[in-house]
Amino acid sequence: MVSRVEHPAGGYKKIFETCEELAEPIPAQVTGRIPPWLRGSLLRLGPGLFEVGDEPFYHLFDGQALMHKFDLKNGQVTYYRKFVKTDAYVRAMTEKRVVITEFGTAAYPDPCKNIFSRFFTYFQGIEVTDNCLVNVFPIGEDYYAVTETNYITKVNPENLETLKKVDLCNYLTINGVTAHPHIENDGTVYNIGNCFGKNFTLAYNIVKIPPTQPDKSDPIKKSKVLVQIPSSERFKPSYVHSFGITENYFIFVETPVKINLLKFLSAWSIRGSNYMDCFESNETMGTWFHLATRNPAQYENHKFRAAAINLFHHINCYEDQGFIVVDLCAWKGFEFVYNYLYLANLRENWEEVKKAAMMAPQPEVRRYVLPMDVHREEQGKNLISLPYTTATAVMRSDGTIWLEPEVLFSGPRQAFEFPQINYSKFCGKNYTYAYGLGLNHFIPDRICKLNVKTKETWVWQEPDSYPSEPLFVQTPGSDGEDDGVLLTIVVNPGAGQRPGYLLILNAKDLTEIARAEVDVIIPVTFHGMYKP
Repeated sequence: MVSRVEHPAGGYKKIFETCEELAEPIPAQVTGRIPPWLRGSLLRLGPGLFEVGDEPFYHLFDGQALMHKFDLKNGQVTYYRKFVKTDAYVRAMTEKRVVITEFGTAAYPDPCKNIFSRFFTYFQGIEVTDNCLVNVFPIGEDYYAVTETNYITKVNPENLETLKKVDLCNYLTINGVTAHPHIENDGTVYNIGNCFGKNFTLAYNIVKIPPTQPDKSDPIKKSKVLVQIPSSERFKPSYVHSFGITENYFIFVETPVKINLLKFLSAWSIRGSNYMDCFESNETMGTWFHLATRNPAQYENHKFRAAAINLFHHINCYEDQGFIVVDLCAWKGFEFVYNYLYLANLRENWEEVKKAAMMAPQPEVRRYVLPMDVHREEQGKNLISLPYTTATAVMRSDGTIWLEPEVLFSGPRQAFEFPQINYSKFCGKNYTYAYGLGLNHFIPDRICKLNVKTKETWVWQEPDSYPSEPLFVQTPGSDGEDDGVLLTIVVNPGAGQRPGYLLILNAKDLTEIARAEVDVIIPVTFHGMYKP
């Protein structure tokens, strides 16, 4: 008897194929009625060039940055896209090879050079990539495409032209920052990144970029480090993808997914390597929850510990009655999560990847609760008294406070990732609704809404259709948390003439309001923003 692997990824690998820029915006065919108040741009970033010359990019995080824009105006929609002209992209296109090492793809010296030149190149070190394919957000009056290194790229959100490359190391003591900053309503930007100091001292710095300046000067030039959080290991920083913020606190979750610096330095300089080669997992350390106050900015040395997880995205954090509630998407698999994203496997060994995905752990939506009033004499009892959660925190004899989460969403064949909320009104506050991509064995095939209080869910789904992270846009003048729309890009590779479209959903019940279809395939996108 032949076993058959059921998997939703019929045409999914089509969105991992290189595409071309558009010379000008193309009109979309609109079905339904777009709300008249919805006038702005959906900006998205992701990989669009998956090989250069005869050399492939091996990892999903390596394809060269492509910026997408759906413009909405007077009920009409246009679609446009351009590659971000980073150094990584320009030099790769010029030399027809991978020139700068990416997350999972190592760049090797020019084969035309002799052996002595190549040997010398290795000892010069490898350049850090500026391939800003992850996200786009405003700083002051400008917009920047970003990845997770120290380089960000200023772009024009109107015509998608690349304007300039900025090295944050010129202004801040960091070696890289996340692509998921927190942005307050006045435009203040907070972020976190690794910092490698003298004598290999290692820490995580929370940084602040002020809003638009009265004199119109560049806010980046007035950036500063607010507070430093120590690392659990001297030579092994944890991978950092996002962090939490409340009215009075920063929350950093240090996971056991580590970057081995000694391995990184030796492999990088002598034999050539990529970032992924230097990742390792130390599950015995578990997960450490760090807190820092915002005003004054200082580290709080509470020893919050939990079982090992992998973490990409926080959902939201807030304070309530002396406790900090931390909601996040937790992965229990480590190596698989990263290795699954290797494009060589996705494109060449698709059946094997599907079988592996069937057996892989799925992420859960978890709620951790951190007590702020902690006393040594309270050993052995649950310190959490919030009536609406089963999450616990118990002090042990060594002074550590062990956290057990409440699971808000979990399923054997489905998962909730790329979370979004009504950010402008509820970031850092007690909230009710989260929106995200539903992953079916790692394949995003649905949009989900989750009530984090009742655990009720809503789903939008169509056959052979692969949506992107949904972004919430509030109805003007409304105070309702879910009074608005969700914007997502959906790709249906088998649809024929118009395989890609902008989908507009009612945020209350995920019913379709309208869609705007275009006659081109749209590659996978990671994150983005709505610009009114």
